[in-house]
Amino acid sequence: MALDRVFEALASRPRREILAYLSAQELTAGEIAGRFAMSAPAVSRHLSILETAGLVSSERRGQYVYYRLNSDNLVNTLTGFAFEICPHGRPLKRESRQLRSTKRNA
Repeated sequence: MALDRVFEALASRPRREILAYLSAQELTAGEIAGRFAMSAPAVSRHLSILETAGLVSSERRGQYVYYRLNSDNLVNTLTGFAFEICPHGRPLKRESRQLRSTKRNA
């Protein structure tokens, strides 16, 4: 399931840090690896997990592979999960606003 892959990817601190770096700009695999005290193969495995989860995408340009955040996929996945565990969120918020309005008018 795609949701399981996303949460597996987010379970790792280095992967969350990679996502944070990519939220500001796209980076090459080498630029990402240079920010961590781990081997290049370890960083490559993290990037592969993020890509499999659909959270990042890559593009080869010449001899470099550039990575960028798929922020829409991350937001949509997390929002979908939130509505899955709380499908009554919107109606409850609407009811709360109505009750607040009723109290003000009373």
